[in-house]
Amino acid sequence: MPVLTRVITRAEIEKVDATNIKDLLQQELPGLEFTYSMGHQVMNMGGYDGNNILFLVDGERLAGESMDNVDFSRLDMSGVERIEIVKGAASTLYGSAAMGGVINIITKGESSTWNANLNSRYEGQTREWRHGASGYFGFGRLNSLTTLQMTDAKALDLSGEKSSIGSAYASHSYNIKERLIFNPSPSLKLTGRVGRFFRERENSAESHERYRDLNVGFKVNYMLNGSGSLELAYSFDQYDKSDYSLLTRRDIRDYSNRQNIVRGLYTLKLPGSVLTAGFDFMNDYVMSYQFAEDNNRHAQNTFDLFAQWDSSITGKWYAIAGVRYDYFSAARQSQPTWKLATMYKFDRHNSLRLSYARGFRAPSLKEMYMDFYMGNIFMIYGNPDLKSESNHNISLTYENSGGMGDELKYSIVATGQYNYFSNYITTVTVLRDGAYGQMYANVRRQHITGADASVQLRHGMGMGVKLNYAFTKNIVGRDMPDLTAARPHSVTWRVDYDRMYGRYYGVNIALSGRWMSAVDVAEYTSAMLEGIETVHYEGYQIWKLQLSQRYRKGINLNFAVDNIFNYRPRSYYANSPTTTGTTLTVGLSLDIDKLFKE
Repeated sequence: MPVLTRVITRAEIEKVDATNIKDLLQQELPGLEFTYSMGHQVMNMGGYDGNNILFLVDGERLAGESMDNVDFSRLDMSGVERIEIVKGAASTLYGSAAMGGVINIITKGESSTWNANLNSRYEGQTREWRHGASGYFGFGRLNSLTTLQMTDAKALDLSGEKSSIGSAYASHSYNIKERLIFNPSPSLKLTGRVGRFFRERENSAESHERYRDLNVGFKVNYMLNGSGSLELAYSFDQYDKSDYSLLTRRDIRDYSNRQNIVRGLYTLKLPGSVLTAGFDFMNDYVMSYQFAEDNNRHAQNTFDLFAQWDSSITGKWYAIAGVRYDYFSAARQSQPTWKLATMYKFDRHNSLRLSYARGFRAPSLKEMYMDFYMGNIFMIYGNPDLKSESNHNISLTYENSGGMGDELKYSIVATGQYNYFSNYITTVTVLRDGAYGQMYANVRRQHITGADASVQLRHGMGMGVKLNYAFTKNIVGRDMPDLTAARPHSVTWRVDYDRMYGRYYGVNIALSGRWMSAVDVAEYTSAMLEGIETVHYEGYQIWKLQLSQRYRKGINLNFAVDNIFNYRPRSYYANSPTTTGTTLTVGLSLDIDKLFKE
């Protein structure tokens, strides 16, 4: 494929010992960092914040946001088959918010038999218990996948003399999902799904914050003939926030985001090429306490058309061309996007990819209509006249993979990219009614350049090495502050030994870690927003030692020592890791079907 897609397999997820998306992505993707701000997890990936990285589950968007990020606690690892990551502008296929990349979490497919898993994990830092279960059952033409995850975490004290965070509050949650697939004929497949998520955060002795989500979906896949297929889908997702009073037992909802999405997709396979065309319609509704009291509900409709052509021009040349058109009713704006990519295979080991793509992000309803007194300190104003922010992304990738003899396999991937932004959406300081506040606005152009490289080695005797490096440079206009908080250099690594001894015992020992360089960030000097100063955040490195043992192929016991060199930041800020030092974790996973099949 001309567009490079990074795939994290189920085996890699198990080796990293990741039970949440944050731990997995930070270890697998250099340049990606999760931090804590105003009680919520926020993400930065190579200079892009959370609202420019599109998260999908089986290709479906997620409703709701906090601090411009999705609720990452919704993204559990139960039943996940793989995660596909596309870096760079991907709006031609995925639309708004896919400027910096797409992370698509894909659950397990159909099963002709049955599989069942029970797992539990305890993490010492937050004294968090995480329990999960999944079941896959095939009954002739009917297939079922059920997943459940529950968590319970105690509060994490992040206070200190210079800390701006204070505490990561205690919380508990559950996430249950069901998916049914029915194949009435070889050419027709029907899929239905439903999911329910709940999380309660103990932010004070008087009240708790509650987060709920209900999502439902239906999909029809029909093979028109030997070369064509049609997909029609409907998706509903409603994410709510509420404040629950422990004194009055009243649960008051103050935020709701509801999305109704209809999608159609047609795929035609031709000799040496594939044509894909489709449309999406979305009704997006938001009710929020951050809107004006007399007008706290807003909605908009989005409609798009897109087409993409994938072709194998020769045995060595491959190409992709795509175009898309989006219309947004609230902003009364349309956005054309396009993509061109090619790949040349020198031989079966070496290839070169070159791509150009345009991405965009339409202003959200919050950015257009917000009218909120932030912390009783200053106002934040929306701007209905915002334009969509857009970027032009150019990337060049070289790949080399092969082996040295029958035992040693290797892979080398190096990518350089350049992004040119227009109408970047951020907040600027304004003076209204004699007081300073912030208002969403389009600012002048800026650029993000970067490069990353990955080297992997695997020996047949069980030894493996993985090393990843990423470089990011944000270039802003003259006299414009750099607010991206992107660390310029980052490295992740993993050295492991993985081997089965006989039929019934296997072991994986891994030493992994990540290093993030220091960064200078432009920040407001006071809560009244009078000026900006540059704040220096120190670099850091965190190492993890992990031991996994497999018994009878169905029993997996995991031990890990995270942050083995006991790193603690001098103070906790929005750009600091939230570790309080060395922590121990232990986990147990049972593949019940494998025990019976033994």
